[in-house]
Order: sequence, then C-alpha cells, then structure tokens
Amino acid sequence: MSDTIEAKNLEAKTSNMETNSALPPEETERLGGEIVAALKTVFDPEIPADIYELGLIYKVDIKDDRSVDVMMTLTTPNCPAAGELPQMVENAVASVPGVGVVNVNLVWEPAWTPDRMTDEARLVLNMW
Repeated sequence: MSDTIEAKNLEAKTSNMETNSALPPEETERLGGEIVAALKTVFDPEIPADIYELGLIYKVDIKDDRSVDVMMTLTTPNCPAAGELPQMVENAVASVPGVGVVNVNLVWEPAWTPDRMTDEARLVLNMW
C-alpha cells in the first residue's frame, strides 16, 4: 500500500489525506508536508516560480517502505532545463528526513497548461 498526494490544489493540506499505509497517519502527514515544502524549493531556471506552484508536479506517492515516486512534467518538451529539473526534484525530495529511495518519472500526458498554476504562481508571473 502507499499514500498518494495529488498535487493539484493540495497546498500542503495533507491533514485531510486518506491513509492506506503501514506508516502511521502522523508520519504520512509529516512526510507529505515536508515533501511539498522541499518541492517548493525547486525552481525552473527560466521561470521565477517554483515547480510546485507552477503545477509541474502531478503526483507524489509515498510507499510503505518510505520510497517516494514523483510524477512530474515540464512546461514544454523542449524545456532547456529538461535534463536538470528531474534530478533537482529527486535531490529535494531525498533531502526530507525519513524518505527512502526517490524515483522521478517525467511524463507528457496530460500536457501542462497554465491552468495548473496556483494563484501564487500567477501573481509572481503577472499572469492574471
């Protein structure tokens, strides 16, 4: 079993997350919150907003063995940071105490659109 954090509209509200895990709910909540905080430290070098607020993180799956699978995308397949951003995400999530092996999967479906951005990202990018 595992716990999945759907990134869309999460805003670190992990206290309402349903748990089907061998991990205690408070540990899942802590890990989820700290993983989101770590993801918010990763910025696309060309965009002054973090990848979480941009909506590039589609899913975070915390497994019973504390390994974490991250499903993410980029704003475009031709993104110049395509080679470095997944590694940056892996390093950020792996820095969370208690996290095991981190696997980052780069996906293109569904395609990213500006609709996935949070209000915070829209404000930073002046995209109202």
